[in-house]
Amino acid sequence: MLSPKEGIVMSVAEVLTGRSLYEELGGAPAISAVVDEFYERVLADATLAPMFAGIEMPRLRQHQVRFFAFALGGPNAYRGRSMREAHAGMNITEAQFGAVAGHLIGALVACGVSPELIETVIGQVAQLQGDVVGL
Repeated sequence: MLSPKEGIVMSVAEVLTGRSLYEELGGAPAISAVVDEFYERVLADATLAPMFAGIEMPRLRQHQVRFFAFALGGPNAYRGRSMREAHAGMNITEAQFGAVAGHLIGALVACGVSPELIETVIGQVAQLQGDVVGL
């Protein structure tokens, strides 16, 4: 598997090619590297880690890779619940959503994604806030 820093190398020119975000990020190996880096950061965050107590993390990581791949225009191997269903009853706050988004930004940076592409990815993620916060 690629290390986070080997997983992705992006340029503004590539973003302008019209390829999907999934392709721009480098496909499955790169998405996997970002997800691994992301969960390392989330689980190291004392305010977020308790939300993952008792969760089978290898399964969640695999599920998240499939979700990100699908959400970013890659192959549709995602067979999970909707974001609203998956987060119902968790009472996630705007601050927690923001912290998770911050960790995603950090993971993307650590994996070498360009600022322009990070902005695009985070724009996609921001659209999910209504399906995650306060349910």
